[in-house]
Amino acid sequence: MAQEPPVQDLMHYEALAQDALRGVAKAALKRAASPEGLPGSHHFYITFKTDAAGVSGPVDLLSKYPDEMTIVLQHQYWDLAPGETFFSVTLQFGGQPKRLSIPYAAITRFYDPSVQFLLQFEPPPAAPPEARAEPKADPKAESKTEEPPKGEATVVSLDQFRKK
Repeated sequence: MAQEPPVQDLMHYEALAQDALRGVAKAALKRAASPEGLPGSHHFYITFKTDAAGVSGPVDLLSKYPDEMTIVLQHQYWDLAPGETFFSVTLQFGGQPKRLSIPYAAITRFYDPSVQFLLQFEPPPAAPPEARAEPKADPKAESKTEEPPKGEATVVSLDQFRKK
């Protein structure tokens, strides 16, 4: 008796599920951007592919992390602006405010350690160099009108949270 070939997933359910779960991260960021901010002790560790299409930020920062970077949104973040396909946020690195724009599709991990909530995503393919957003100097970093309080954002390795 001949076996039939496996049925092909023409609906691409895995990709649909990934997009739906990225919607959870987007909703959490929208809540964090509201006037009330992050409730209670909630905070986010967001890991993203720095070489993914649409990621933009200062050249010096992105060149330090040519593959992947983790940012922490807890006490010191400014101008969080979640959009439909990406979010932007200002963090401090080396005492300087720097603005990052990150497409939701570039996120590989979204973690809220206050409740041990973790989402992991398939990494997007690296964008060809001509399709990557041009890293640029942050105009806020150059202007001295209003500086955020002193402190630094921390890039964190999530290895300690991985199951072994």
